[in-house]
Amino acid sequence: MNTFPQAKSLEEVLAFIKEHHFAFVYISRDNCGVCHAVQPQVQEMLKEFPTIHPIQVNADQIPEIAGQFTVFTVPALLLFAKEKEVHREARFVVMDDLHDKFSQIVEYN
Repeated sequence: MNTFPQAKSLEEVLAFIKEHHFAFVYISRDNCGVCHAVQPQVQEMLKEFPTIHPIQVNADQIPEIAGQFTVFTVPALLLFAKEKEVHREARFVVMDDLHDKFSQIVEYN
């Protein structure tokens, strides 16, 4: 079950990034099988990182998201710390590597 808050506009996503020290933006599309497979795994992983706040963006509903964040493929996983992008993954995500990266970023920011 997807529990990520769903963004309704680009402005909402930008405000979300400003509001949270660690903001995680998950960009997906309706017909993306990889998106739907990766999302629950990331959702489960984020339980270990309560300081990372997630939001999901459907690129079919908010197409300007791709241009704003230079996204060429989905899923795109973007982690921001203090409004700066500090990590990006796209399409095929190795969960152990993503977990290690989250650990490093949270520890040093």
